[in-house]
Amino acid sequence: MSETPSSTNSTQLERVAKLAKAAPNLAFTTLAHHIDRSLLKEAYRRTRKDGAPGVDRTTAAEYAVNLESNLGSLLDRMKAGTYRAPPVRRVYIPKGSGATRPIGIPTFEDKVLQRAVCIVLETIYEQDFLPCSYGFRPRRNAHQALEALRDEAMKMRGGWVLEIDIRSFFDTINHECLMAILRQRIRDGVLLQFIEKWLKAGVLESGVVQYPDAGSPQGGVISPLLANAFLHEVLDAWFEKVVRPRLLAGARLVRYADDAVLLFEREADARKVYAVLPKRFGRYGLMLHEAKTRLVPFRRPCESASSEQRPGTFDFLGFTHYWARSRKGNWVVKRKTAKSRFRSALKRVVEWCRKHRHDEVREQHRVLAAKLRGHYAYFGVPGNFPGLCRFHYEVRRAWRRWLCRRSRAHRRGWEWFEALSTQHPLPTPRITNPLYLPVA
Repeated sequence: MSETPSSTNSTQLERVAKLAKAAPNLAFTTLAHHIDRSLLKEAYRRTRKDGAPGVDRTTAAEYAVNLESNLGSLLDRMKAGTYRAPPVRRVYIPKGSGATRPIGIPTFEDKVLQRAVCIVLETIYEQDFLPCSYGFRPRRNAHQALEALRDEAMKMRGGWVLEIDIRSFFDTINHECLMAILRQRIRDGVLLQFIEKWLKAGVLESGVVQYPDAGSPQGGVISPLLANAFLHEVLDAWFEKVVRPRLLAGARLVRYADDAVLLFEREADARKVYAVLPKRFGRYGLMLHEAKTRLVPFRRPCESASSEQRPGTFDFLGFTHYWARSRKGNWVVKRKTAKSRFRSALKRVVEWCRKHRHDEVREQHRVLAAKLRGHYAYFGVPGNFPGLCRFHYEVRRAWRRWLCRRSRAHRRGWEWFEALSTQHPLPTPRITNPLYLPVA
């Protein structure tokens, strides 16, 4: 019987997980032997095949042509210690603010090995990570983070919200601090050496390789796990085990990767934590964005509240959170698409319509329909139906505008576009997340 990724490896990793859970202070010294041909195949299976190629320009399809040979070569170099981490290829993607975000794209082979290391390390760190962390973890997602935050705000009847914004987090992760944090749990020299190689592999941009002395490239498969381990120590464990026991009233942390909010029942607790946060992050080489890290009063409105006492709003994971009346007349926390996310999403659609206005209408319809379904899939939460309708309207408006510019013909009216829309209807807005699944 042939060995499968779910047999020998799974059993061994389950034992590692049980040991990690039973001994939270244990440092593991032998882990690299779990990465064998079977685990590499599983890592290959879990690696996205439609991603952009790295510096070697090798695609997933090209790598798969000689998959067995390539994985065998990778395993041999890994065991012999001759594996060299190639530089990542830097590209820039637009952010909601109009700026750009640097992304580092590893080679496909690098992605496979990083995924294999992630599988092993997740076995340990998933026993350590706290319930307040939702980003890039198995069976957890952004909607669960949003629902947890909303539920806690409703229980507290609001409170004070501290929005945390870390300045260029992925670009400023201190390598020494990160490795020191990892060594608290991981003492396997082979895996630590791999991580150091990836951190120091360099970045290829405009034909020149640069070697930053800080940061973990966004786009790397292992970067989210390293970020979670780093912020678990810097923020999660510190807040839950050191800060909360000293507060006068209730408080809750919800974090998704480097996006985090703290909710406090009392203003005094909020201001106390707000004052010590810069020093806490500074110990690990991180800086808070002064303009974006802010304290927001978020108490539930009262009938007699004056305009000065009305609660503020805050943004988290692309949504603006605010108090409003429910259909039954009760005060509830609602969410709507944040203005910056709405503008950036619409801008991308308008730009696509401009570039592809001469494509066949059928092809344009197919792509725009997929974009709308993706927008509804994330932003389709209860209370945000008006935002979905507005986005649907603006997308239709942009599509019509650029279709009319396909030629020098006289501008066509809405009647013509309505007839076209009947043949090629765009998906109508709908709430796609009426109920959230509980965290496993």
